[in-house]
Amino acid sequence: MKNKIALEEHFASPDTIGDSEHYFTTDIWPKKRKQLLDIQEERIERMDACGIEYSILSLNAPAIQGITDPKRAIDVARRANDLLAEQVARRPDRFGAFAALPMQDPEAATRELQRTVSEMGFKGALVNGFSQIGSEDNATYLDLPQYWPFWAAVEQLDVPFYLHPRNPLPAQMAGIDGHPWLMGPAWEFSRETGMHALRLIGSGLFDEYPKLQVILGHLGEFVQNNIWRTSHWASATGKNPLGVKAKLPFIDYFRKHFHVTTSGNFRTIAMRNAMEEIGTDRVLFSSDYPFEDMEEAAAWFDQAEINENDREKIGRENARRLFKLR
Repeated sequence: MKNKIALEEHFASPDTIGDSEHYFTTDIWPKKRKQLLDIQEERIERMDACGIEYSILSLNAPAIQGITDPKRAIDVARRANDLLAEQVARRPDRFGAFAALPMQDPEAATRELQRTVSEMGFKGALVNGFSQIGSEDNATYLDLPQYWPFWAAVEQLDVPFYLHPRNPLPAQMAGIDGHPWLMGPAWEFSRETGMHALRLIGSGLFDEYPKLQVILGHLGEFVQNNIWRTSHWASATGKNPLGVKAKLPFIDYFRKHFHVTTSGNFRTIAMRNAMEEIGTDRVLFSSDYPFEDMEEAAAWFDQAEINENDREKIGRENARRLFKLR
């Protein structure tokens, strides 16, 4: 399929490039480092070869969310967003941008979102899960009350919010002790991010801000496959709600407020499951470059056993509608 749109495609700034090194072996890292820092050369060549017309770019992880000093987080986020804006301005026909936000300071994050969307034309924000505030042992999640004015601004600006993975803190890893392979994309990314998404639902956030739209990568970060069981037990009308504040069943919020992308999960059965659960209109193509290969993502998607109308929706039209692209 030609003219695909991808929206979980990463870059790094000089401030954040080191955050990605530990995901790769020493022989692969130099190549990946170059790809993360590149926007205008190899990236566009590979997009052309893969039939990707347009990519919405976002900062690597955990980046801003891993900076414990709020003032430094504000500074690094602003520099990263300014850098990305400059790069997008060189090829606005090929690139859009998600804002990196210093969630350590909700008011500063709100101002930065407003600046990047209203003044710089960014398409929304991508945040790498919880933020560490003041201490490396701190994990502050986005369902907490101090963030609700921020969510009000997201709704007012009418842009999507991409909730992207990061690893849990060491104190949260007892269950995987001795099994480091469970970290990152193999398991913990999706477990941690799925839990965060469910916290947003259970907090009642979407009752307060009914127009919010959230994106999850990797075909739903475990939420997709377990949403019926979560809803069955944890909803306010479920078997054991235990303090859930949301008024409706969890599954209703998931179908109304969430979109999922194919980033880094190139599995047709999983994509079909998402299409049936939340509707084809809420599934979008992405690759997760350069952590995954564009070529593998595109070859799989272009040949996946779905009808061509759905392929056009997922590959392009849903993103055009969600991000108000021409």
